Amino acid sequence: MSTLNLMEEVLNFESNYKSFRTRNEKILASRKAKELVLSLNSIYKKTKDKTLMDTMKRITEIKRKIEKRLRGRM
Repeated sequence: MSTLNLMEEVLNFESNYKSFRTRNEKILASRKAKELVLSLNSIYKKTKDKTLMDTMKRITEIKRKIEKRLRGRM
């Protein structure tokens, strides 16, 4: 996957992450976030671009929010 396509996918995910309503959608979104972070990480290892690191941090934060909702109240 090219960097431009990946960044486009990341921006789309960031703008639509609140639309995941059902439990299944949240699980799929969490997996998608992990996939995006790992893809960005492989590119970051080669380029050391700070914007990629910031993007990975934002996606990771979204993933944490989704997983917190999945776990529910304890």
